[in-house]
Amino acid sequence: MSRATFAASEDEPSETTRSVAQTVEAWVDLASPSHPFFFKALTDSFSNVEPTVTVREKTETVPLARQVGYDFRTVGKDYENPHLRKVGIPLRTAQLALEAPDADVALSSRNAMCILAAKVRGIPSIHFTDNDICAYVDGLAAEELYHRLEAQATHNVVPTAFRTEVLTDRGADPDSIHTYDGYKEDVYVAAFEPDPSFLDTIPFESQDFIVVRPEALSATYVDAEGSLVPDILAGAVERGVNVVYLPREGTDRAFADGLPPERVYVPDEPLSGLELAWHARCVLTGSGTMAREASRMQTPAVSFFPSTLISVDRALIEEGEIFHSRNAEDVLDYVESITDHDAQPDLTRARRVRREVADLTADLMNETLD
Repeated sequence: MSRATFAASEDEPSETTRSVAQTVEAWVDLASPSHPFFFKALTDSFSNVEPTVTVREKTETVPLARQVGYDFRTVGKDYENPHLRKVGIPLRTAQLALEAPDADVALSSRNAMCILAAKVRGIPSIHFTDNDICAYVDGLAAEELYHRLEAQATHNVVPTAFRTEVLTDRGADPDSIHTYDGYKEDVYVAAFEPDPSFLDTIPFESQDFIVVRPEALSATYVDAEGSLVPDILAGAVERGVNVVYLPREGTDRAFADGLPPERVYVPDEPLSGLELAWHARCVLTGSGTMAREASRMQTPAVSFFPSTLISVDRALIEEGEIFHSRNAEDVLDYVESITDHDAQPDLTRARRVRREVADLTADLMNETLD
């Protein structure tokens, strides 16, 4: 699903927070759809970092890299077939090792391919992650190895909510681990500029609506017998709540069958997730990213993720930033409890976190230049 175009706020010149000691040639490798937004927001925070970008073909990663304005080369691809995927990762790692640009530092997120290729080329690496759970299905030895290789980055940058012992257990040097007070979604949410005309694309007479995104039931990290979405959609209709429903897969669309289209809107084209989060009364998702994005702009958020939660999600739930339940009635009761004041988004906190992450990254780049 596509997300919003963003730019640094014109009334916040401090968004360019730091200059590195000298001009830095940074190799940025984008391997997943969330990466273009994160790294564009980060690299735009510096006045003298010149990024050279490589992108893996994986779902929408290439078009999103283009959308944010990066010039890039496409190197390698992801495969839907799990057997081909095992071949695709080492193949792309070898391609990167051969084709990586000359750089002072490599920047990546949850990306062992870039870290290994950087090691081969003698390039220090700064790696950003927030996922401290390796696998949810027994026997995923390849995934465990992948995460162990991620931990070998020169520097690992993680939220304070992240369990750092996970990285040290995977072989990371404790001195290579650096924390910041926030979440990775803060970095790119902080650079978001809402489009006031976006609501013209939502066909409800009332501008009040919630967003519902189903669980990724086909993913290896999800352990659930069925989706909560049919009960949430049916209950929302019964309570007179407008829903923008965002199916993940073709089979998910059937959850809206038979429901009144004037109440449940299923877009034919991808809509901006950040625009939806900014304008919605609440964002409900069976996964983590959209809930975290909404919570970082202080929009009420619900997770009905069915498996073990990563530590950043648990922290946000404990802080009251995300409501979590696998009971549809409890979820809908929470939605109905939201006040107009609760539903007012704000980016002040996210901008503070973005500045902190930029400062930390600048310090680490300075260290690699010494």
